[in-house]
Amino acid sequence: MSTFASNPNQDRPGIALVSISRLRTLCETVMPRYAERAKFFSVREGYGTAVTALQAHVDAGTVDVVLAAGSNGAYLRDNLNVPVVMVKVNGFDVLGAITQAIAMWPGAPIGLVLHETVSRELSDLSAWLNVALKQRAYRSIDEVRVAVDTLVAEGCTVIIGPGMACDLAQQAGLQSVFLYSLGAVEEAFERSIELARMSRQKESKRVRLNTIVAHLRDGVAAFDDSGQLEAVNPAMIDLLGLDRARDLPSQLARVVGPLLRETLATDMPIDERIEQIDGRELIVNCVPIIERGLRSGSVVTVQDALVAQRIERSLRTSQRPKHLVARHDLADLIGASPALERVRSLARAGAAHDATVLLTGESGTGKELVAQGIHNASRRRGNPFVAFNCAALPEGLIESELFGHEEGAFTGARRGGKPGLFEIAHTGTIFLDEIGEMPAASQSRLLRVLQEREVMKLGSGRATPIDVRVIAATHRDLHALVEQGLFRADLYFRLNLLQIELPPLRERRGDIPELAQHLLSRSATKYELPYMATERVREFLTPLFEHYAWPGNVRELDNLIVRAAIYLGDTASGAWQEHRDVFPEFERMHVSPASTVRGDVVGLQPAVVTRDEILRALEQNGDNRAAASRALGIGRTTLWRLMKK
Repeated sequence: MSTFASNPNQDRPGIALVSISRLRTLCETVMPRYAERAKFFSVREGYGTAVTALQAHVDAGTVDVVLAAGSNGAYLRDNLNVPVVMVKVNGFDVLGAITQAIAMWPGAPIGLVLHETVSRELSDLSAWLNVALKQRAYRSIDEVRVAVDTLVAEGCTVIIGPGMACDLAQQAGLQSVFLYSLGAVEEAFERSIELARMSRQKESKRVRLNTIVAHLRDGVAAFDDSGQLEAVNPAMIDLLGLDRARDLPSQLARVVGPLLRETLATDMPIDERIEQIDGRELIVNCVPIIERGLRSGSVVTVQDALVAQRIERSLRTSQRPKHLVARHDLADLIGASPALERVRSLARAGAAHDATVLLTGESGTGKELVAQGIHNASRRRGNPFVAFNCAALPEGLIESELFGHEEGAFTGARRGGKPGLFEIAHTGTIFLDEIGEMPAASQSRLLRVLQEREVMKLGSGRATPIDVRVIAATHRDLHALVEQGLFRADLYFRLNLLQIELPPLRERRGDIPELAQHLLSRSATKYELPYMATERVREFLTPLFEHYAWPGNVRELDNLIVRAAIYLGDTASGAWQEHRDVFPEFERMHVSPASTVRGDVVGLQPAVVTRDEILRALEQNGDNRAAASRALGIGRTTLWRLMKK
């Protein structure tokens, strides 16, 4: 028969009190004192019957600890999978029981029945205590009866021992003293409650951990130091294609056994190894479990490589900085000139493929806008667009910025390392502006990245595969730089797969009014210009549209319109001639008496530039050909051609 002590608090640990004799009375006497700290479950059977009565409660988790004594407790300890606390008899209990027997029955021969072993110290004290004391030990219920019968046969008239020994003595007409004291029972209660509390905490952590592991997408399996399976989650079974109906330990041993043996032999973990298992590509890790400095087992984790790739793409997308986004489309190219239509056509053709694109043209012609348009017209739209100016950093920092570095790779390196722009641009596009300014050492590393499609951080010994589309841009003549030995020929040919040359603004003057109107509308919105002010600005700048050389191209046009919007935005401002001092572009128009512009006005014959004018312009501008061409109102190509003549 079994009953729970009534208490509504279900958070307390459960303790089963197993006793079949006089110990039960002591336990029931002590139990109310601990009712607020634990739930007590009384079992009045012993041995196999007690195991049967307890097993259902143990399986249900309502019993955390069993409290018992003697051979009954030893039997339960061997047959239950919960902790069993034994009521222990100490020396004071034994001396107290002997003293009680001597006081009640002076001179009577005393027999002492102890669990497992007899006490040699008591044998030595018998003469000093002036008592005839005989001892017998027992390990099972049958041995208790044998011990009592033996002591009776040897003339003992008083029996000291556990409850069953006392009952047998009384049946034989002898006197008895119960060995267990109230203090021993209280001490056992304290130990039981503390052990039950710790056991419940441990079980709660185990259940929590198992629940977490069971819901992981990664497969996890734990093994002891001999390679025996201790735990495995459902994901591991599914990833390895195991049959749940068959012997899981033997199936796992067949698959992961070589990994366990390798880590045991080398004493080194296996980290992110790619394995082909059951036709699937898996990422495998095998890590030893170290407890108190000693290896106690191993943990094997398995991850689906395809899932890892999806997670990586998701992380790259979610964590991508907002500035790594292409904001422009090819439709943002304003104008309908044949030269610009050719750019659009070539850009659309390049966007349809992942081939490297080389954009050439003067500064300010819109090379980055075209690069963004190609990205947004390609299958990589929505993925990172990373722009890097190869002339913006010192030579020593370019490689760190492009390729990244590990922690400690150089003095001042960021703690934890840093991914390079190629890694950040993974699955997207990287735009390398001013590629002609890249140092020779960086050119070599860039060539390897383009060839191998993998990048190695500074200070790292492992290459990282990347999927990146490269668009490069330059205002310089790379072919001439190759001939001069300033640019690697192999890199040039690798970059010059699809080349798009952007025309300067002076070669598509028909697009300038439409482009200027677009830029002016943007400035009007920004600076809150009324319609009359925008008309005033457009009319003021019209002569420049037709006669100015625009050496800064679209960038210069945009800046000029912003300047005009600021200075001419007030319709009550002074006469236009008063503003000419802040618009030196009017002085550089070089309008001829026949209203022609030297150089590049569409439909007009260019005036002849003399040798003396060229030499004078070069001298005045410190031999800077770009500045000299602007002063003469001609393009740099025209200047170069005239100088060769």
